Amino acid sequence: MGRSSTRGEGARPRVRHSRRDETGPQAGHGPRGDGSATRGHDRRERGPVPPEGGHRQGGPNRRTRRTSRGGKRRVLRWMAAVTALLILGTGGAGYLYYRHLNGNIKKEDLTLGDKQMADHKANAAGQTPLNILIIGSDARDSKENQKLGGAKETFGAPPLADVQMLLHLSADRSNISVVSMPRDTMLTMPKCTDPKTGTVYPASSGPVQTNESLGRGGPGCTVAAWYELTGITIDHFMMIDFAGVVSMADAVGGVPVCVNANIYSHTSDGKGSGLKLEKGTTSVKGKQALQWLRTRYGFEDNTDLGRAKAQHQYLNSMVRELRKGTKLTDPGKLMDLAEAATNALTVDKGLGTVKKLYDLAEELKKAPTDRMTMTTMPNVYGTGTLSGRVFPKPGEAEQLFRMVREDIPLDGKASKRKTPVPKDAAAPVEEIAVSVRNATGTDALGPARGRAGTVKDLLTDAGFARASVDSQNVAPAARTGLLYPSADLEGDAQAVAKALGIPLSQVKKSTDVSGIVLAVGADWREDGAYPAKAGEEEKTPESAGALNGADEEACMDVNPNFTW
Repeated sequence: MGRSSTRGEGARPRVRHSRRDETGPQAGHGPRGDGSATRGHDRRERGPVPPEGGHRQGGPNRRTRRTSRGGKRRVLRWMAAVTALLILGTGGAGYLYYRHLNGNIKKEDLTLGDKQMADHKANAAGQTPLNILIIGSDARDSKENQKLGGAKETFGAPPLADVQMLLHLSADRSNISVVSMPRDTMLTMPKCTDPKTGTVYPASSGPVQTNESLGRGGPGCTVAAWYELTGITIDHFMMIDFAGVVSMADAVGGVPVCVNANIYSHTSDGKGSGLKLEKGTTSVKGKQALQWLRTRYGFEDNTDLGRAKAQHQYLNSMVRELRKGTKLTDPGKLMDLAEAATNALTVDKGLGTVKKLYDLAEELKKAPTDRMTMTTMPNVYGTGTLSGRVFPKPGEAEQLFRMVREDIPLDGKASKRKTPVPKDAAAPVEEIAVSVRNATGTDALGPARGRAGTVKDLLTDAGFARASVDSQNVAPAARTGLLYPSADLEGDAQAVAKALGIPLSQVKKSTDVSGIVLAVGADWREDGAYPAKAGEEEKTPESAGALNGADEEACMDVNPNFTW
């Protein structure tokens, strides 16, 4: 259903949004009830994220019963974490039940774009991060989804990716970062080919609303659109629809959420999610949980930004509840979670089995709750015909994307996990060959003249007689870093970093180079030693609205026009 995004301070711009919004039956009305038309891609407010389901229990035969109760519950617990943001997990299942759960899972291609995603760069320990795109589909392709989503005029229309969250698990597994992209974000769509019909959707010539990507062949096109915009390599996706959110929210049980005033998300013309809560903390589940996740009218300035913040609070609270273990002790409830999770999810083919999902969950559970950070892509409003739509905020959006690409924690904390000593000791410095590149250019400035040669001289003075300048490769880099191609050169690369005072966290393994390469970045444009501040942990832009997973005091601000 249509929706108008109103944001900012003072007079808020009205928007013509793509299709449906919350649960109201009408389209084409802004939050003020002024009858402004809405376009075909906004659609409905809906819950995005896979609330956690997960568990499995052994089948009825004696062999399965011989499996320890702990083993049965581990598999079921695993499912709960995978679907709620994949934060928990343990394992084991009877063969028949395993096949049953595998049969429930729906699978699609990872990416439908033409651009091949780059390989991850390993850290000094040889570890690589994991990036999972969480997609909330507003499809009205079943009676249950139609009942929950409303907006009859959209029944049978292409689905929209109304919720998009990228979950990043750090290479050392010490932290998790989540970046939400508002569904109103305008971006260039890549070429996508529908694997089922062969339909080719050409790349867009201008900005298109991001949630339309799902209708261009499936979730693989949403993945391709993210990669086109952010340059972040995406390893997996998980998608859920309205009915899936409700079934898993019921299976998980209540999740505490907080509002700072009574709220009723309802307008005179029938818009709103229908969420009605009293001031304070309430435990929501089922349809009420879906309403919370879909609410836009009633939170803050009635836009997707407030809705994203509410989704972050819900997910953080769900993770805390699941990690307490209080909802994962009843075998029957665990069975419900496993069934709900596998039935609700559509995943890429690389995650298409219970075993693969379990293995992923085993990795994700290593990051503690207080190292989980939820953010929203920094953005600005469009103007003219695109008033009310949002665009990535210059500088700050790219900073956030780069921090994820470079595996920099969004909570601003350095990893306490020690960097393993390379298996191969460094060669004598006079034998280490290192190629120096001038990567100091930025969007606003060209490369600083002579930087590669100057840094090469610093290395020569430190005894690196085989240091040289590579003048052919000057692709800009925000941060200075060292790349090496194989484990036998890791110690040598670290020796170069230590000689120049570059943190070892900026030494990465990469198949893009054939020898040790030092890229002098924009953080070292001036002569002298590598600046100490440049090696400090970066801070997430304030405009990203970072929320820590352990914050139990978070409470949504209610728009004064939606109280009762």
